[in-house]
Amino acid sequence: MDEKLETLRQWIAESHNIVFFGGAGVSTESGIPDFRSVDGLYNQQYAYPPETIISHSFYVRYPEEFYRFYKDRMLFADAKPNAAHRALAKLEADGRLKAVITQNIDGLHQMAGSREVLELHGSVHRNYCTRCGKFYSLDDVIRSEGVPRCGGTVKPDVVLYEEGLDSNTLEKSVRYIRQADMLIIGGTFLVVYPAAGLIDYYRGSKLVLINKDATARDSQADLVINGRIGEVLGAVSGVQ
Repeated sequence: MDEKLETLRQWIAESHNIVFFGGAGVSTESGIPDFRSVDGLYNQQYAYPPETIISHSFYVRYPEEFYRFYKDRMLFADAKPNAAHRALAKLEADGRLKAVITQNIDGLHQMAGSREVLELHGSVHRNYCTRCGKFYSLDDVIRSEGVPRCGGTVKPDVVLYEEGLDSNTLEKSVRYIRQADMLIIGGTFLVVYPAAGLIDYYRGSKLVLINKDATARDSQADLVINGRIGEVLGAVSGVQ
């Protein structure tokens, strides 16, 4: 592990156009559960499977049930950035990291200080009335009783199952990855498409995969580190 960390540290020092692509594992050290771990959402029991509850059609047909699950299991207003978020913000401030591309919806990258954050799946911090478009904050949603309403239902600006990713965000992500001299992927098993397919646009020779367990794309990587991403990025950046 020490040798791999030293390689990662050296590659970062040599690079000036780094892009980071991250998934749920980036935020687990902040106390936000992922979907596919032993205690993740997919392994908890509800009246409906989580994939069904957080689908567009379920939201439209059963907004009360959707919001009961959403508020109880997907909102973590007290979560704070961990060492991974802080290390990435530092790399951006140093001029080495050009963008963070995230599948997470928690806003922790911005809270840590990252400025160029592409949120593939949206954010719980943006919510809007489906009738008039008025904006509502995360606090507004949390404080609401049952389904938050305005002139119409207030919908979180998150990508639900059956909904497509924002094309502008996706295109911008592709451009960043194509231009990167180093791509660091962390906290994801790379099984959710189309987001996972972004790895295929990288053309460089410093593809790093950091995850607690093996991923389906390990064989494509130039460096694989199995470990907690906060500990790994914290160790190579000096951020606690």
